[in-house]
Amino acid sequence: MSDRRRAGKHVVAVAVFDGVEILDVAGPVQVFNTASRTAGAVDYDVVIVAAEPGPVRTSSGVPLVAERGWGQLGADAHTLVVPGGLREDRTPLVDQKLVDWLRTNGSLPDRVVSVCTGAHMLAAAGLLAGRSATTHWSTADLLASEHPDITVASDAIFVHDGPVWTSAGVSAGIDLALALVAADNGEAVARGIAQWLVVHLRRPGGQRQFSELLGPRRSTSERVAQLLTWIPAHLRDDLSVEALAAQVNVSPRHLSRLLREELETTPGALVERMRTQAAVDQLLNTDAPIAAVATQAGFGSVDSLHRAFARIYKVSPGQYRRRFSTQVDLDQRAALQV
Repeated sequence: MSDRRRAGKHVVAVAVFDGVEILDVAGPVQVFNTASRTAGAVDYDVVIVAAEPGPVRTSSGVPLVAERGWGQLGADAHTLVVPGGLREDRTPLVDQKLVDWLRTNGSLPDRVVSVCTGAHMLAAAGLLAGRSATTHWSTADLLASEHPDITVASDAIFVHDGPVWTSAGVSAGIDLALALVAADNGEAVARGIAQWLVVHLRRPGGQRQFSELLGPRRSTSERVAQLLTWIPAHLRDDLSVEALAAQVNVSPRHLSRLLREELETTPGALVERMRTQAAVDQLLNTDAPIAAVATQAGFGSVDSLHRAFARIYKVSPGQYRRRFSTQVDLDQRAALQV
């Protein structure tokens, strides 16, 4: 047993390489470092490793200094974190030296973690074969096409499959590190760290990488902006096109034109998206039965909720919860209706 293990520390090795994204490294490192200073938490010992000890150039130009070569890692490493990087053409940076080392040594740590496009290196090393995983939304399709043996959850913030954890893009490494701290120390410790770092323990909107309604779009008019704020607070009300139009003092025809021009949607589709997003929030952050979720989100019936999920996510509400939730434990999930 190594000196580190005898000292009772949980060793977290972060493998870096030229071109690594600095936040992919700094986010998880900050979480583990904060945990180490938290009463009652595991004492994490974070070490930066690279092909060789010494300086490593990050994508931002700010250098990192590797304390050890990853070839020096052995049974003393509990957690190995593989961050991501992008080439100039925005394709994933795959460091072949790291991939080669992972291929023969990836089973040494108790768990292997990737942040952002680091999943592409785990995949190249064969560590994701037959597993579920996620990565940055912009490279999820590429990961799935290059590695059809991986089930890519392109909408997830992070995915845990056996000893392997993968996260979505950049800041999602913080979410993943908090989940790891929760697994090691319990929810209360992780919540305290999240509060100290002024981040969410779990993001509003559940595990989704982004909401279509919050994604890139043209600037909205005052009336549309008002409607986007009003609808989520009135999901159980009458949200017909006539009711929506009356709320912002325009005709139904004019409202339909505004939504088509500014959001490229219809009043009915907008309402369905917002109700479905509210249902997602409940599915991922509560253990409420599906019927209660449907009612609270403003759906007239469970069947309506199922139809909306089938159209938007191609899965049932229960399947979505089981795939992405970290709030409900496995025993509880098994008892939840589909």
